[in-house]
Amino acid sequence: MNIDNLTIGQARELAGLFAHTSSGDGISSMIGKKVIIRTYSAGVWFGELSEKSGNEVVIKNARRLWRWKAAESITLSAVALHGVDQSKSKIVEAVPEQWLEAIEIMPCTFKAVESLEGAPNVKAE
Repeated sequence: MNIDNLTIGQARELAGLFAHTSSGDGISSMIGKKVIIRTYSAGVWFGELSEKSGNEVVIKNARRLWRWKAAESITLSAVALHGVDQSKSKIVEAVPEQWLEAIEIMPCTFKAVESLEGAPNVKAE
């Protein structure tokens, strides 16, 4: 790959590789980043981490992943890396802010963010 001739897709892929490197004070360096949160009792959420205290977090523009299928592989970690298969996932429209009890906080790559933000809002059946 010649860095002087990168396509937009290659640049995004490269940026996604660096999304998992952190500088600063551990978890504090994730504030302001797009993350997936696995909770104790409220399922899985995607949004921007705005606050964290103990196992409590607040995320902005929060979307609940009511049902998800990773675009590649089978784990929630794969969703944070590669996004979702939109045809097999059900993701609810964003609420402005959500307080949650977190078990896991996974930073998302650019590819995953595009997939999750671009997923259609699920409708009641």
